[in-house]
Amino acid sequence: MIWIIISLAIMILFYGIYFGKLILQKKRGIKTDQIAKRKVKDKVFYTELFLKLATYFIVPTELLSIIFQWSCLPAGFRIAGAVLGFAGVGIFGAAVYAMKDSWRAGLAEGDDRKMIKEGIYKYSRNPAFLGFDLVYVGLALMYCNLPLIFCSLFAMVMLHVQIKQEEAFLPNVFEEEYTDYCEQVSRYFGRKSKKE
Repeated sequence: MIWIIISLAIMILFYGIYFGKLILQKKRGIKTDQIAKRKVKDKVFYTELFLKLATYFIVPTELLSIIFQWSCLPAGFRIAGAVLGFAGVGIFGAAVYAMKDSWRAGLAEGDDRKMIKEGIYKYSRNPAFLGFDLVYVGLALMYCNLPLIFCSLFAMVMLHVQIKQEEAFLPNVFEEEYTDYCEQVSRYFGRKSKKE
């Protein structure tokens, strides 16, 4: 029963932050969800569409894994999974907080946004995606089963592809400020050493 409570707490906190921020920004007239809403049906659109499908399919798979207690790993893996899951929630929450009104899901063309380099963004260019990954890995360790592992891996691959698309898009928006930032901060986590 304790694992059910812990895993549901991870999910409620994580998805609560995500949807809570969407709702708060919508009330203020900010269109946060830009995933697969482009008019042009190009590579970016289809990547975002597959990302959206991946993140939609993982939720019922996580819930079914929890309800039916599908797990094939010893308790130690569940503990590690819980730690990673809560770390993911914390990192994701810190990312959403640091982004303030600049947070968007998907590539938002034409939006007037400020580049965020403060808070957790001093240590990760993509802390929100890192948070997603940690939650997915954490729950997969807690409930090791083939459907959940498949959905988690698929979602993580699509998140990485989305990151690569953003890295191609953001220099057009923020120019040298973004390229300088990329030279200082790692894609997932860590500061880069300064070149002499």
